[in-house]
Amino acid sequence: MSETPWTIERIRDALGSPDLAQRFIGEINRAPAHELLGVFARWERIAKDTLLTVERARELAQFDDRGEELPGEWIDATARLLDETGATRGAA
Repeated sequence: MSETPWTIERIRDALGSPDLAQRFIGEINRAPAHELLGVFARWERIAKDTLLTVERARELAQFDDRGEELPGEWIDATARLLDETGATRGAA
């Protein structure tokens, strides 16, 4: 990961989503002075996690592009998700 210092602008850009970036800017702007560091640190962690997730997704996409199995153990949760959402299989 880059050694560039984290700034409000860098966090905003790293979030990727305009809605998420707007939420971050709103929280930073409304935070009282004594809470600024905590708000900044929380959003810095979110931005770092976002960048790591994007990087991992790009790595996995390369396996998929080559038609290879994705590395690691993957659990098919389709049935559980369908049950939880009340969806039925084969429904259009």
